[in-house]
Amino acid sequence: MGAQLTTYLMSENARAQAEFYKQALGGEIGFVKTFGETPGTPEAVKDKVMHMVLTVAGANTLFLSDSFGPVSGNRSISLSLSYNSESEAREAFANLGEGGEVKYPFELQPWGAYYGEIMDKFGVTWQIVKQ
Repeated sequence: MGAQLTTYLMSENARAQAEFYKQALGGEIGFVKTFGETPGTPEAVKDKVMHMVLTVAGANTLFLSDSFGPVSGNRSISLSLSYNSESEAREAFANLGEGGEVKYPFELQPWGAYYGEIMDKFGVTWQIVKQ
């Protein structure tokens, strides 16, 4: 049995959030479908994102969609990015932290890896690891 797990983020502004991740992690928006492309969509929501595909930090895929209400972070779920390069890990940590909140500073841990955790300005928690 095979499956691929892809993170799907609900956002108050999917375009802005995707642009932030694209700049912070390096990436590319591959596909955008708006609610307006579906017949019968009310005028007020026609420009909202129904589905967006964003590739970041190499070949990692994120899906995003606009929410129709407030979105808040969920501490029970974190996205983890593992790097081979300490400098790349530090850069990602710093970039994702712009406007966000550092939960754990990016430091060498007792188990031998560098690790840090931040909540970005969109309320998404990121764990950055350098093995």
